[in-house]
Amino acid sequence: MPPTSKRLVFVGPMYPYRGGIAHFSEAMYRGLQARGHAVEAVTFSRQYPEVLFPGKTQYEAGTVENPVPARRLLDTINPVSWFKAARYVARLKPDAVIFQYWMPFFAPGFGIVARKARKAGAKVLGVIHNAIPHERRPGDLALGRFFLKTMNGCLVMSESVTRDLESLGVTPAVRQVVHPVYDIFGAAIPRDEARQLLGLPPEAPVLLFFGFIRQYKGLHVLLESMPRVVEAVPDARLVVAGEFYDDEAPYQALIDQHSLGEHVHLHADYIPNAEVTRYFCAADVVVQPYVTATQSGVAQIAFHFDKPAIITDVGGLAEVVPHEQAGLVVPPEDPAALAAAIIRFFNEHMVAPLTEGVRREKQKYSWDRLYEAVEDLL
Repeated sequence: MPPTSKRLVFVGPMYPYRGGIAHFSEAMYRGLQARGHAVEAVTFSRQYPEVLFPGKTQYEAGTVENPVPARRLLDTINPVSWFKAARYVARLKPDAVIFQYWMPFFAPGFGIVARKARKAGAKVLGVIHNAIPHERRPGDLALGRFFLKTMNGCLVMSESVTRDLESLGVTPAVRQVVHPVYDIFGAAIPRDEARQLLGLPPEAPVLLFFGFIRQYKGLHVLLESMPRVVEAVPDARLVVAGEFYDDEAPYQALIDQHSLGEHVHLHADYIPNAEVTRYFCAADVVVQPYVTATQSGVAQIAFHFDKPAIITDVGGLAEVVPHEQAGLVVPPEDPAALAAAIIRFFNEHMVAPLTEGVRREKQKYSWDRLYEAVEDLL
């Protein structure tokens, strides 16, 4: 190993678990390993009890090529496993343990592992996706403090997360970097091919809402805006690609109420990595009408495919998508303002100039900047 190499242990979701944070964890694991660090990974034996999981499955479908070799030790509802995982991590004698953290449900087990690691002489670092969850529950703040107070250093990807850490009284060393652009979904395919795969008209203006569906992501706001959009852009199509983690019925009721059946294409399931390309390549613009947010990996997937975005001014979204440069920014929970931005995007032929803006903007979003921030904390 190179003289500057560190022994690192990652704790968080990895294969066979699916989703954006698992993808982020795996990318970090491979990237730091490629920089010469000795990296091991610990993941969940049970991430969520099935009764608490809002989707259909927590696991990747089918076989994944060359998965990260993570030890499945942490059962989030079995305290015995927390101490077992803590002893395992301590025996590895790492220089640092790096946690992926996004909600207080994981704080008790993570906190036990972190405390044992510190006693064994390791630094404890956290990649903090959310310090305070989007949907608050009793006890969230106390649980969050139990884990976050163990941190020697935190890596954050928006100013709003830094503020939330301060509000919790968590004051370790903090490094803020932009969320890197994902590069795990392969190359773009021609728009016509992507639209044929999805059964979309070849020349229609196409909007994409991507990712699992919960109220804070604002799909209801987008559906409320669509009657104005359709009135001004009659052949517009909205593709909704993602699994419902909320009750689907209220969203379907909005589609029926506004007679949007012809204009809304629902793909209400988890989109596997191999199919992500077709959704982004079929779209003219990605819409993220979030009610609350910290940051979002969806914008970085859009950037990978050179797609502009229309986003709400919440959390760190506007830090990623500068207004009138790589997309358009509107106030949250305002269907009229959202509709006006969508109509402007198409009527003023903004696809080409904003696409060029995306290509310029995404040069900032290198994974190396994130790895350098981690090494700085080390």
